[in-house]
Amino acid sequence: MISGPLQTPFVCQTTDFTLPNGSKLPAALDANCSINPVVQYLYLPTGGTALRPLPSTSALPGDVANTTTSTGQTVPFVVRVETRTVDRGIYQSAVLHNPVSEPAPTPATPPKGWNRRLIAVQGFGCTGGWYVQGAAQGNLAIADFDFSLLNVKRLGEGYATHANTLHHASNNCNAVLASEAAMMSKEQFIKTHGVPVYTVSAGCSGGSYGSAQPADRIPGLYDGVLIACTFPDPLSIAFSGSDGHLLTHYFALNPTLFTDAQKVAVSGYKGLQAFIDAANQAARTDPITGRADIPGYNPGVFNAAVPASARYNPTSNPRGARPTVYDAAKNIYGVDKASGFALRPFDNVGVQYGLAALNSGAITKTQFLDLNERVGGYDQDANYVAGRSVGDPGAMKRAQESGLQIGGNGGLASIPVFDVSGIYNDDTAYHYQWFHFALRDRMAQWNGNADNHVMWRGNPVPAETAWSTFIAWVEAYKADAGNRSQREKVIASKPQMATDGCWASLTQFINERQTLSSQPNSQCNTRFPSWTFPRQVAGGPVAANIIKCSLKPVTASDYNVTFTAAELTRLDAIFPTGVCDWSQRGNLTGVVPNASFGPAPENLVFDVTKS
Repeated sequence: MISGPLQTPFVCQTTDFTLPNGSKLPAALDANCSINPVVQYLYLPTGGTALRPLPSTSALPGDVANTTTSTGQTVPFVVRVETRTVDRGIYQSAVLHNPVSEPAPTPATPPKGWNRRLIAVQGFGCTGGWYVQGAAQGNLAIADFDFSLLNVKRLGEGYATHANTLHHASNNCNAVLASEAAMMSKEQFIKTHGVPVYTVSAGCSGGSYGSAQPADRIPGLYDGVLIACTFPDPLSIAFSGSDGHLLTHYFALNPTLFTDAQKVAVSGYKGLQAFIDAANQAARTDPITGRADIPGYNPGVFNAAVPASARYNPTSNPRGARPTVYDAAKNIYGVDKASGFALRPFDNVGVQYGLAALNSGAITKTQFLDLNERVGGYDQDANYVAGRSVGDPGAMKRAQESGLQIGGNGGLASIPVFDVSGIYNDDTAYHYQWFHFALRDRMAQWNGNADNHVMWRGNPVPAETAWSTFIAWVEAYKADAGNRSQREKVIASKPQMATDGCWASLTQFINERQTLSSQPNSQCNTRFPSWTFPRQVAGGPVAANIIKCSLKPVTASDYNVTFTAAELTRLDAIFPTGVCDWSQRGNLTGVVPNASFGPAPENLVFDVTKS
């Protein structure tokens, strides 16, 4: 519909997909992985906590529990699970439905137990998310949050849920394709059950951008998003990882020039392990499987289902499928005609790595000059090269127009965005706090403020309190029949608890604006400090959304140190076209709502087949 030509290769995985009763789906009927729909039923036994397969659809078992929904309906706790293929992904929906006493669901006869609210369940991950249908949905339980299709509490309250393996980023890390799958999956749900009062999306990590990116790209798809362990998008991970990986490479080649503390100061992260873990995320841009580098670096990852014969190798299979976030979305970035590789948006021309560390006195002029002279960039195969990386202008533009880099100016501007820490850990594993602030800053840049964004931090955040506050907010603005814009309604309808703050414990909430700081300058920052990333240390914005900076001449007065004439000459040679001027917007642009990359002609931004 809107994501361009079908991704190839594409491996069907229906026979690996486990149904609720433990059986597997049959083999796909065609190359598009089609199957005939399958309907199964589960039930909750009295006093139980887990759903079981329903023995018969002719009579309910004697131990079936009852549940009372949020709209006051008391029904047997029996759940209908439908499985089919939508957009080549495996789609599932779940909703209370009694097959003994009710007709099959239709828009005219929706299930009695459905409260007319729909939850889109997102997945997690990204690495390896290419060229497969996916053998599982992205069900995830973390820090008391249950982001799963068969969430017993939500189903018991009457919510319907739906998911698609192609909006689980471990299967598909292309937000345009994920948005298409999400849109078509919601359409399928409506065809079967009817139009919901509202649809919300919820997810952690890859599920956070799995919620936010489609919401921004396709206004009206979701009426609110609850996100945890937040990243704005996979590109923010890849770009910051790529900067960090250049730095770790430089430090490995010059092991005695910087102390560990100085390396950390240049990186922006809390500590050396945090720095290394973030830098290793550059692996998702590297197509060379098994490349040796620093510990923990794991490039060229494929899902095991992708045949070895289809995989890229620069010598033995140069036209093979390339396992990178760029190549998985080459319909959007465009294709280099000579190589067939996706055009790359990463650019570090003019970036002064370690600038804030220099100005604070953490590193010396000599270190600063040597670092920027030798840090280099990457070629198309992610090999290190001496020169800086020059991003393709079209790829950079389309990354933003498509929402592969989330803008915050599309649908996200007019819905509740409830952002919780989920994981608080700035020490390791790259789910760092600055990503939450980057998303909020992007929203504020485009909309004048981010008053429709609420941030809760904690370790943990009380999940049920977060959910109930979020839903109260959605219910309130959806009930507003006034003439104000939707954004105005959303902002005006916040419940009392829908305000920034942190949780000192599961019962102690500190109502306080959340700010990015490693210093104990507030109650929440004392408990939950946060650090930054290499390009912010280089002077860039916390929003991390300027892919290519505007350039200006080297100016001695911009530094807190005094360079000699010879040092300034050297600095000019390092940056012959100038240094980043972060006071300018660079090539920043926002998402184009409902952007198409073919074949749909409406809102067509780019057609890779005609480039």
